[in-house]
Parts: sequence; structure tokens; C-alpha cells
Amino acid sequence: MASRRSHFECQQCGHQAPRWLGRCPDCGRWGSLIEVRALQPVGSEGPPRGRRAPADLGPPAVPIPLAEVAAAEPSRTPTGLSEFDRVLGGGLVPGAVVLVGGEPGVGKSTLLLQVAASVAQPDHPVLYVTGEESPAQAGSRARRLGAARPGLYLLAETSLEAILAQAEALKPALLILDSVQTTWSPALESSAGSVSQVREVAGRLLEAAKARDFAVFLIGHVTKEGSLAGPKTLEHIVDTVVAFEGDRHQPHRILRASKNRFGPTDEIGLFEMRVDGLVPVENPSALFLAERPDQVAGSVVVATVEGTRPLLLELQALVAPTGAPVPRRVANGLDFQRVAMLLAVVEKRLAIRLGASDVFLNIVGGLQVREPAADLGVVAAVLSSVRDVPVPRDWALFGEVGLAGEIRAVPQTERRLAELSRLGFRRAVTPRSGAERPAGMEVVGVSHVDELAALVGHSA
Repeated sequence: MASRRSHFECQQCGHQAPRWLGRCPDCGRWGSLIEVRALQPVGSEGPPRGRRAPADLGPPAVPIPLAEVAAAEPSRTPTGLSEFDRVLGGGLVPGAVVLVGGEPGVGKSTLLLQVAASVAQPDHPVLYVTGEESPAQAGSRARRLGAARPGLYLLAETSLEAILAQAEALKPALLILDSVQTTWSPALESSAGSVSQVREVAGRLLEAAKARDFAVFLIGHVTKEGSLAGPKTLEHIVDTVVAFEGDRHQPHRILRASKNRFGPTDEIGLFEMRVDGLVPVENPSALFLAERPDQVAGSVVVATVEGTRPLLLELQALVAPTGAPVPRRVANGLDFQRVAMLLAVVEKRLAIRLGASDVFLNIVGGLQVREPAADLGVVAAVLSSVRDVPVPRDWALFGEVGLAGEIRAVPQTERRLAELSRLGFRRAVTPRSGAERPAGMEVVGVSHVDELAALVGHSA
């Protein structure tokens, strides 16, 4: 016989309460607390079924001096996708648990199926667990991607106990779970995808990965706000959290890490979606500038940096008169609040009236630029569009703009200039406190937006 112990849990933030509440006291969401029941044997004082008892935890750990702990670089296994390895910090780490999130249809399953096919070997098996597709559907996609390799095993299962049993029998080097929201544990009575189930599944897989020394990829759903679904503790449990982003109308996909215990979090990976799968983009700057129009007012090139990688992107501006009482301000790929600040600087410091004009700004290619180094490009593009004066095709800009109109230095100047020189740009407009000039390139330092306005005005 088994008794039932229950509590109420918020499906938004994971807060637990002994009784039902109309509103979660932690996140403030109404109607989000549901009852969660766990089976407990009658007369048993231990934890619910499916949980480890305290006696299973082994002998207590003994503190040791930190100076005596040997530092060991974790061994890594390449994934076969260079851009993925860049984001992970060099490859897969045995025992690591990686959470991959992204919008529906962005290519999460495609990406990890390609990784599974690259890693799988007859003596190095990979277990791909799908809870959202039938074996026939997953097999059809694998054949289209050329991923049907020896050593790659497919399991269509949603029960956590069955998945762990198969992993124990197969002893894979990598386990991929698609997805964590469709997997459930019989130790809890709540439905799959609930806060308690997601936390239980992630916790049990983490224990198995550390004990058996195999890597785990968890595919996670996202909410309509774009954040990972499930409790926030899910992101704390895993070792690495990566987001797979992209506009479904664009072929480019971006992989970026928000947490990584085994590498940096400022690197990004770039992929191009094709019929036969995702292809790493080795030269993104050339790709994003390939279709740039010639001699068009409002188009400039900005030199940005993502992690250690310089990226040259086309920034376009269109300033057009409007008859509406409130002019429109649209910024695609740029922080809207920062764009509003820069437009105010243009109006105040350069005496250019934008109150009767719509202003549209766009980063070509669907990328998001958050660093302030794009400020100089925004101001130059707006000036070019207002004056209808094209910026020469072989010019590029980068620098931060302050509220007084001053132009401030940005980090990694040498890396940006080297990328510009490699792609044949002749002139770079930068903050005056610039760096070493590459051979064959003119570097023009400016300290105020007035100097930039003079350059754009006479660039023809």
C-alpha cells in the first residue's frame, strides 16, 4: 500500500506551498499553483519512490585545502561542428549536461542529430531519445541529413525510468533527450512538462551523467516570451545553457551560451540552414556583406565583436518625412532604448530635426547587436539618409557615442581593424584613441559627432 503526499507548486517559478493559493507569493502569477502528489509507502519515513535515500549518498565528504586540489583540464570530444565546439569551449565534456533551448522550428533537433551522427562510433555509441516523434519520422529526418551512422541508436520513449534503464544497458558516450518537457517520472503524479517533472528529470539525468561519465544534451521548449520553459532551477542544475536563435525567414542561425561551466559565455556559433542540414559559417563577415547595395544613402558597415570573433555587419537607416502626429521609430537588430538615445543626440548636438520624420534602422541578416560599438554606425547611417549622401563602400565605422556627443573607445580595436583589413576596407572611422593601423588602411579618429557629421557630409 502507498499513501499520497501532496503539495502545491507554481508552474511558473516552482514555488511550493502546503495548500492552494490563488496567487503565487513569489512570482505573482494568478492561478499557477497546481497540486503535485508523490507516492509514499505506508509506514515508510524515507523519500518518495524514485528518489535516493540519504543512506545512498555514501560517506560524507571531507574538506581538503584548496591549494592541494589538482587542477585538471577536462578532456573534450569534438562534435564535428566547429561552430558548436566554439560555443561549448572546445567540445563535449564527459559528464556534462547541456540544455539547448530555442523557438519551435529553429533547428534544435536537426543540430543535435547532426552532432549525434558525428560523435557516434561502434565503440562510442550515442543514444538519441525522442519523445515528440515516432521512430519512422526521426529515421526519415536522419536519412535526409545523412545521419544514419553505426553506433547511433534511436529510442522513442517518454518514461524516465525506461530511458535510464536503456542508458545503463547501452553505456553511451552521449545521450540526447528531445525533449525534457515530454519526459516524465512515475515517482510523481504530475503531468509531463510540469515544474516538478522537469526538475525531477533533469536532476536524475544529471546524477546518471556524473556517475556514468557520459554527456547529456537536453532540448528545452521556450515560452511565448522567449525564455526557457520550466523552473528557473533547471538552468541552475545543468552545466551549460545554450540558446539556438534565428529568424525563420532567414537561413542564418546563431548559437550562444548564457552559462558554461567549462568555457566562455561570450562566444557565438553561426550556421546556415540548408536542405541537407545546418552548415557552420566559417567567414560570417563576407556572408553578411555579400549582397550589400552600392552607393545607397543610409547604408554603412559596422565592425562588432561577439566573444573573440569580429563581425562586419551592414546597418541600414531610412529617414523619411511623415504626416502622422507621432513619428515612427523602428529598430530591428538593435536595442530600441539605445537607438532612441542616439537619435536624441543627433537632434541636440547636430541640430538635425527628426520630429517630423519616421526613422527605420535595420541590421541586415537578422542578427542582434547589443554592444555600444555600433553607436557610431547608427549616427552615420542616419546622417547619410537625412542628407541623401552615400557612405563609400570601402568605409567602416565603430565606436561608442555618449550623451554629450563625445565618441568613446571600445575594446578589441586591433581585432576589428584586422578583420576590416582582411576584407579589403580602405578606411575605418574610429574613436580618436585608436590602435595600431594595419598596412594599407587609413584610420580616421574622431572625438565628437560634429567631426563625424563633417566626414559624412563630404564623403562623396
